[in-house]
Amino acid sequence: MEKDSRSREQLTLPGTGGQSVAIPDKLYFKIGEVCKLTDTKQHVLRYWESEFSVIRPQRASSKQRLYRRVDVENILLIKRLLQEEGFTIAGAKKYLSRQKASDKQQGKATAAPGKDLPAERFCRMVKKELLALRKLLENK
Repeated sequence: MEKDSRSREQLTLPGTGGQSVAIPDKLYFKIGEVCKLTDTKQHVLRYWESEFSVIRPQRASSKQRLYRRVDVENILLIKRLLQEEGFTIAGAKKYLSRQKASDKQQGKATAAPGKDLPAERFCRMVKKELLALRKLLENK
């Protein structure tokens, strides 16, 4: 039997007693895969999808749900909040909205006027190098 060559990243959530979940490095996950990764039933995922705006799977042409990595991470966070920390659904929604607002505030604080974010700086460097390579190739 051939081993899966895809890399898996261990995701350790705070408050889970050091328990980690291996999430394969791929773009989309089907609902069955998400159920196995998160140890959650399909009907629960569909319900959480209707309750929490942070879970927004895309749909394939066959109408099948396709979850992104961020969706899986959010599902694991919601599961921890509801099942381990004893939040109600309303409380978990408030927690997530506060977390989102806090992340936005931190983003504004780090992105001072005139200063590039690391990703923007990286993209500019890559563009500059590609233009230099293009110029070299055109001269040959």
